[in-house]
Amino acid sequence: MQRMAEDLQKHQESPEASNFNEREVLKRSIQAMAPSAPVRDDEAKVQDDDDPLSNLNSAPPAAKLEVEQLLSLAFKDGVVKASEEAMKSNPFVLDAFHDALTGQLYDEFKKRGIIK
Repeated sequence: MQRMAEDLQKHQESPEASNFNEREVLKRSIQAMAPSAPVRDDEAKVQDDDDPLSNLNSAPPAAKLEVEQLLSLAFKDGVVKASEEAMKSNPFVLDAFHDALTGQLYDEFKKRGIIK
């Protein structure tokens, strides 16, 4: 969590960050943690909703389950490990994982005062 907070702060201070809201900056920070995961501007856009898994509502149950397992892995073994596993899956699962993780971390960072 501390490493994520430090990475987030670095991304917030970058000149590109002025073009993104806090959730988008957090997602870019998450995406950058996996070295071979390219970060594209169109992928950094996240929905501002309360349910980080809401974009999975119409997804196949297997995809939702995979994202939930990746979230569990991220909090158990770290974001890097979970991102590496997510990259082995299809692009939808990878993006949904990033969105869901962004939502969960955003709420936690907001509680801790890391994001204002």
